[in-house]
Amino acid sequence: MAQFVEYLQSRSVGEGAKSIYQRFKKVIKSAIAHDVMIKNPCDGIQCKVDDRISRKDVLSLEEIQALINCHYDHENPEIRRAFIFCLYCGLRFCDVKDLTFRNVDYSNRLLKFEQNKTKGHSASSGVVIPLNDGLLSLIGNPPEDGNLDSFVFTLPSYESCCKSVKRWVKRAGINKHISWRCARHSFAVNILNNGANIKTVASLLGHSGLKHTEKYTRAVDKLKEEAINSLPELRL
Repeated sequence: MAQFVEYLQSRSVGEGAKSIYQRFKKVIKSAIAHDVMIKNPCDGIQCKVDDRISRKDVLSLEEIQALINCHYDHENPEIRRAFIFCLYCGLRFCDVKDLTFRNVDYSNRLLKFEQNKTKGHSASSGVVIPLNDGLLSLIGNPPEDGNLDSFVFTLPSYESCCKSVKRWVKRAGINKHISWRCARHSFAVNILNNGANIKTVASLLGHSGLKHTEKYTRAVDKLKEEAINSLPELRL
């Protein structure tokens, strides 16, 4: 089992290995509960990841603008709209994919939805995000037939969307490993970098506490350090 954990850590970046191992342990636990297995091979084996640091690449505001300015042949406009929306709202892929016009309160300029990840498991699963003119333009008008259950964004699979985003990022001349998850991380880091209160950011991300949000503050500190270190060496 230790070798399996090492394999996961060699194949995954950041928290990915830990997440996969936790799901694997749930399967093993269920197998034992149903007498499929007798002994738990995961006992005493941990997959440790430093949760305090956000390891995923983030897009700066300048890079986001470069993405917005970049167009190429055969791009998917729905993927483009949805990814930009996530960069400015911090939604996960599973949530933006399921958004319907029923989630949009046009009169009060609010987006209201329950997070798929925590629905039914947390009192903080509901998220309310204020919508400015730019975000409303990305959402567009409600369907003419009045069907509010229509999806705001018509998206293919997660894998297909990530491939399109990687192609888009490359065409924009950005040399970073960007997946759809990076949109949420970029949103958090950028608004913290611009002075947003950590409690406000936690609320926008739908975090039940500040523990998960604090990793983004460390990412901001790291970006500041890199910015200072990018200056020419001071010689006195």
